[in-house]
Amino acid sequence: MAFEDKTLTCRDCGGDFVFTAGEQGFYLGKGLLNEPQRCPACRSNRRRERAAGSTGSREMTEVICASCGSPTTVPFVPRLERPVYCSSCFEKVRAQAIA
Repeated sequence: MAFEDKTLTCRDCGGDFVFTAGEQGFYLGKGLLNEPQRCPACRSNRRRERAAGSTGSREMTEVICASCGSPTTVPFVPRLERPVYCSSCFEKVRAQAIA
């Protein structure tokens, strides 16, 4: 399959960038169906921001442990009526699930 270079517009900065034939072949080989939406510079910035965000502080939510009833904090917002455990109870539940 022959590819031709395409000029795309970055969704972040609005600048034009070239989606080369080689990149298109790479995307196809990896099973990626969508064209990139950001230029290489904006993609790099976004990766850097996500990496910095993952090491930063997370928003904690106060909950009551479903096993022991003690108050605890978790780094997510509980959803779908699933039980939420404190650290020690979570380890016990996880050990039982593995065994």
